[in-house]
Amino acid sequence: MQPLWTPSPERAARSHMARFLAHVNREHGLDLADYDALYAWSITAIPAFWQAVWDYTGIRSSAPASAVLGDAHMPGADWFPGARLNFAENLLRFRDDRPALTFVDESGETSALTYAELYDRVARFRHWLDSVGVQPGDRVAGFLPNRPEAVIAMLATTSLGAIWSSCSPDFGFKGVMDRFGQIGPKVLVACDGYAYGGKRFDSTGRIAEVAQAIEAIEHVVFVGVLGEGDRSAVRGQLGWDDALANDASDIAFAQLPFDHPLYIMYSSGTTGVPKCIVHGAGGTLLQHAKELVLHNDLDRDDALFYFTTCGWMMWNWLVSGLFTGCNVVLYDGSPGHPDLDVLWRMAEDVGVTHFGTSPKFLGICKTKELHPGRDHDLSRLKAVLSTGSPLSAELFHWVYDAVKRDVQLASICGGTDIISCFMLGCPTEPVYAGEIQKRGLGMAVEAWRAPHDPVVGEKGELVCVKPFVSMPVSFWNDEDGEKYRKAYFAHYPGVWRHGDFVEITAHGGVIVYGRSDATLNPGGVRIGTAEIYRQVEAMDEVLDSLVIGQQWEDDTRVVLFVVLADDLALDEALEKRIRTQIRTNTTPRHVPARILQVSQVPRTISGKKVELAVTSLVHGEAVANKDAMANPEALEEYANRPELQR
Repeated sequence: MQPLWTPSPERAARSHMARFLAHVNREHGLDLADYDALYAWSITAIPAFWQAVWDYTGIRSSAPASAVLGDAHMPGADWFPGARLNFAENLLRFRDDRPALTFVDESGETSALTYAELYDRVARFRHWLDSVGVQPGDRVAGFLPNRPEAVIAMLATTSLGAIWSSCSPDFGFKGVMDRFGQIGPKVLVACDGYAYGGKRFDSTGRIAEVAQAIEAIEHVVFVGVLGEGDRSAVRGQLGWDDALANDASDIAFAQLPFDHPLYIMYSSGTTGVPKCIVHGAGGTLLQHAKELVLHNDLDRDDALFYFTTCGWMMWNWLVSGLFTGCNVVLYDGSPGHPDLDVLWRMAEDVGVTHFGTSPKFLGICKTKELHPGRDHDLSRLKAVLSTGSPLSAELFHWVYDAVKRDVQLASICGGTDIISCFMLGCPTEPVYAGEIQKRGLGMAVEAWRAPHDPVVGEKGELVCVKPFVSMPVSFWNDEDGEKYRKAYFAHYPGVWRHGDFVEITAHGGVIVYGRSDATLNPGGVRIGTAEIYRQVEAMDEVLDSLVIGQQWEDDTRVVLFVVLADDLALDEALEKRIRTQIRTNTTPRHVPARILQVSQVPRTISGKKVELAVTSLVHGEAVANKDAMANPEALEEYANRPELQR
């Protein structure tokens, strides 16, 4: 297989990855020749590797660690004992007039904050938080769109050592309660509403309900997005500008242990109440520094964009871009309003160098025959990043045909559980269609065919066999750690099981086949759902799809649901073409026993297909938590289908 892109020798040589390799060789007297050699060293000389990342990226701390890794057991690894640092201080290490945040909404309105202006606003909001008694360990929650106020509030919160948690304003009341109700925030920073797809949505009623229901909330700070709605019913409320109406100009950053709680993140919650995942300040900072500086090659001249909401871990990852001193680009609104070109126009106008999106968005652009590289000036674009689901080989080709020939296409994969990536891009290495470029430095990732049986060139269970810095420090309200151990270590004691079905290729790339808990087993053969999606969604007739395994006659049969383009109806001829496409490019075992048409695929609020919820419905079981879904009404099409009763 030939690579779709290979960096020029000049580009590779000036990358941070190449400079880091030289740094490691110089400091440790090594002669590592390339990325693969560096990776092998990073997962064997683990303490030396993470110290090298700390030194190269310039992590700031007020007290040194007594060791890099005090205890190497999983769970329970003890990273950088004795170190004292502050997450926000590291993200605010620049204080000049270069752009820090550029904000764009779907109407095209643009505003910007310099690093000096960002520091000033964080200082003011921090002063207000301090004045109302927020202390280390307290929770501050954000119910906000992807706007500068969310970043400012997070940085102010973490500068004090308080814990930040957020979700997007399209969550319903129960969805908010399932999250913030568990953690009891002292302060809620909320918007009065938001705009999406040209429509305006008032949030004040929901905020009043939440503030009333969660007794721990003492103050509600309203960010005026719409400038309407009645806030009078919300107890303890004041406006954002009022909270910033002070003359604070400097920040006393609380110096805290490496694993001091920073963020509370949430699992998808589609199978029950979301798990509250606590991530530590030092581990998040060091892992993000590694990924953003080394794997994404970001520096001060770059502009980093990722389409995300404040309810997805990619928001936390995006905001960490401030550590590199780059211009972090925030977008609020629909990626398809007023048309599908809106994000590409933004990329041209802002000069985005790193464009982050999802396979779904790229697939729609391909279906609608967009040609961003022809229609927009993308001369500054260096990298296209994609996550949320596996990126098909067809979409790899589309990016190089329609977006840009000389661009690093970095499919990345990790998750909320690790607030980062297991596999991602590498600026010194080639890109192959359908493959994530490399396993991340320091991440001892293997594909297990069976327990302790790693394989290359075959599908297996994604595991990480050695500790890494961004493991959660705990789950909230999990005093003895039982929920934590059950989530990641119940299958293989001492080994992290992530829940993905993957293949590590001969040249070190990774192919993701979907969630291992959604893996299909017709006739005892393990099939990843992504294997079928890659084939079906490459067809012009199919806009979207979802595949499950239905228990049938003492076996599992494959059931495929399709969303069709342009008012097409699923007939015998199209069914035959779909089956032929799958059979020709995979195996007869992959061919669905049933193909059914639906109008939409149910997804989580972060855009992931909810295969397990549909599987439950098909088997006559209730869906545990519809409030975690972006479009729960979609489930109605999947229940009680007569075609699945025969």
